[in-house]
Amino acid sequence: MPITADAPAGGTIEQLGGESRPLVLRNGEIERFERQHGLGIFAMLDQLLGRGEPQARHCRDLVALGLVGGGLNDKSADKLVDDMPPSENHRIRAMAQDLLLAAFIPAEDKKKAADLAGSSNKTDQTATKRKRRSKAQSAQV
Repeated sequence: MPITADAPAGGTIEQLGGESRPLVLRNGEIERFERQHGLGIFAMLDQLLGRGEPQARHCRDLVALGLVGGGLNDKSADKLVDDMPPSENHRIRAMAQDLLLAAFIPAEDKKKAADLAGSSNKTDQTATKRKRRSKAQSAQV
């Protein structure tokens, strides 16, 4: 049994409250965030990626909602995030950014990637073997 936890599909693993915890944003949590803050999730992602100024409360709420999506109940998730001091806000912002990116960038299907790596596409091979006409030949045609 491995001692490190794997991140859930579409989520992350973070150290919170002395434990490794899964964070996942599902559609329900995303819609809840948008209703509560009047801020679209893509606008929030833009802010986290440097095109705006995200508010600490938005980042904290995203992390709490990620904990809920990962299986923690609302009250426990809120308490866990509320107990983090302001000195942790920079780390919370990074967690929120990682969480949103994980939610919107699908995990690569390993089997599909392995199948693609083992196959050869014959149309690509023939396309690279085409003869090129010289400038003199092109002018004659």
